[in-house]
Amino acid sequence: MGLTSDKVLVSAVVLAVVLFLATVWLWPRLARRGWRAVVGRVGLLLVTQVTLFAAVGLAANRSFLFYGSWADLLGQEQDMGVVVDHAAGSKDVRVVGTQALDVPGGGRPSVGGQIQKVVVAGDRSGIVSPAYVYLPPEYFQPRYAKRTFPASVVLTGYPGTAENLIKGLRYPKSAFLEAKAGRMQPMILVMLRPTVAPPRDTECVDIPGGPQTETFFAEDLPRAVSETYRVGTKPRNWGFMGNSTGGYCALKIALHHPDRFAAGAGFSAYYRAAEDVTTGDLFHGDDALRKRGDLLWSLDHGRRGNTSFLVTSSKKGESNLKGTREFIKKVKAPARVSSIVLESGGHNFNTWNREIPPGLVWMGGKLSAN
Repeated sequence: MGLTSDKVLVSAVVLAVVLFLATVWLWPRLARRGWRAVVGRVGLLLVTQVTLFAAVGLAANRSFLFYGSWADLLGQEQDMGVVVDHAAGSKDVRVVGTQALDVPGGGRPSVGGQIQKVVVAGDRSGIVSPAYVYLPPEYFQPRYAKRTFPASVVLTGYPGTAENLIKGLRYPKSAFLEAKAGRMQPMILVMLRPTVAPPRDTECVDIPGGPQTETFFAEDLPRAVSETYRVGTKPRNWGFMGNSTGGYCALKIALHHPDRFAAGAGFSAYYRAAEDVTTGDLFHGDDALRKRGDLLWSLDHGRRGNTSFLVTSSKKGESNLKGTREFIKKVKAPARVSSIVLESGGHNFNTWNREIPPGLVWMGGKLSAN
């Protein structure tokens, strides 16, 4: 049974209730003195508390999808074993599964679109990563057979899973509904997590002597997708968006690569590369690389591209409000910046689900199919 399955959650809740009732029922028998009674009371309380916390943890994880599987919870990465053949004629994007969208008629791709699970192999970076690609219904309709579509890379936070983007943050369904309502053009979404060299948080940096994560996202990924799907290769064809760490990466990649991405949207993003036990030594003492990882510094000292940015925060509940205001002030023409600032909202899925639909509409308005 999977970590997020109903059976696991129901079993944990039932077990917690049974143990609570057992504690109430057996307590009078364990009230007498003696080491056996004391051990019995301690053991019963301990098991009941652990089971209760497990049930609450499973419920919270099922709601927010912090971990997608038991292997993810235990720090094991099953997807690391994928082998991609780079012989002549092989593709850098390999489809390993498909799933329908949870919408009326979603079983037919021409009605509900399709989510494809893929493995992307980066030629320059050498990174191989699983991802999901959402293809809108129009992609499968005969009248659009020769049309290209705009695309956006979508990243979750650290250490989230790509499934979060489908189940918890509902990117494909929101894109489907917004396009169906005529508020945005049909758009392909390339969804994955920023942790492409697990378990390390690379902050989308090309680490000296380490994973070349920025190269993977900025060069390998869009090139591989454009060669596999009907997506253009010009900057106006590509956007980048994400939440938390993924939001930082989206703004960073769009800022430093205006020749590849026309727009970047950061939901609850921060503006300087984190450096802690999860990242290790990202810059190896290179102060120029460290400064480049500071987006506010880069806006003052880097090249200015014709890029559009969207940043989000909340007046109450988010810690990035000051940085977001500084980012807005530092964006200068020909770049443009937009923002969503909620009255209140924490660093969580509920907040992001209030920002993602208008963020998708904004992104769709900044990209072009041709």
